[in-house]
Amino acid sequence: MTEPLLLPFFQVDAFTSGRPLTGNPAAVMPLDGWLPDETLQAIAAENNLSETAFTVPLADGEADYHLRWFTPTVEVDLCGHATLASGHVLLNGEQVRFRTRSGVLTVTRGDGLLWLDLPASRLSEGEAAAALDALGVSGEVRIGSGGNGAILVRLADEAAVRAVRPDFTRLRAIDALVMVTAPGTRTDVASRVFAAYHGIDEDPVTGSAHCALVPYWAAELGRSEFTAAQVGSRGGDLHCRLAGDRVKLGGQALTVIEGTFRL
Repeated sequence: MTEPLLLPFFQVDAFTSGRPLTGNPAAVMPLDGWLPDETLQAIAAENNLSETAFTVPLADGEADYHLRWFTPTVEVDLCGHATLASGHVLLNGEQVRFRTRSGVLTVTRGDGLLWLDLPASRLSEGEAAAALDALGVSGEVRIGSGGNGAILVRLADEAAVRAVRPDFTRLRAIDALVMVTAPGTRTDVASRVFAAYHGIDEDPVTGSAHCALVPYWAAELGRSEFTAAQVGSRGGDLHCRLAGDRVKLGGQALTVIEGTFRL
């Protein structure tokens, strides 16, 4: 019988509210070299988390690791919480650099948090009738470019955000992150994010969505730093900064499972 391939496995709650079982769980699997893409996708399906992050060491000076993200159904162009989780697992000094489909992303220690550096989305006014119908709401709409795409819908208040009950079958036909947002009660900003087109009906805390949310709310609030929370059934917290064409997201991460994946 062939000996199993033993792979390190970490499950990390990213952007927590300071305790386990909050934030967004991600699997982090550091590899010595790449496995076939179909194997990576099958592992992500087996893990059945919103994202599984795979890393391979680099020694080219540009980045420390090559990082790829898989949902249970597809590889994605950008994932914030699984990058923060990967930094939590792999960071030895003050900063770790990842080469990704969205350029070089960094995770840095500072102010008692891990800080994730992401590209800011360019926002424009637009129409999103299909998304509004699927959400069952009306509101101001902004369309965000880059990353996984974004449709941002501004609602009146956090209570309205919490009350949204989407039609996920209809959302699955929309090739973008769909988010509802409003001023928060406990934090400056509240949101919920739906990624049904990637097989994730509602994502607990979504770094990539804040590539659009941060520039939008920086303009609305008239300041470049603020706090944010996703307020779905699980939820978590983010510290947000807009720095030119970059978004800085600060958060906490906690390892809840550590073990070996037998392939």
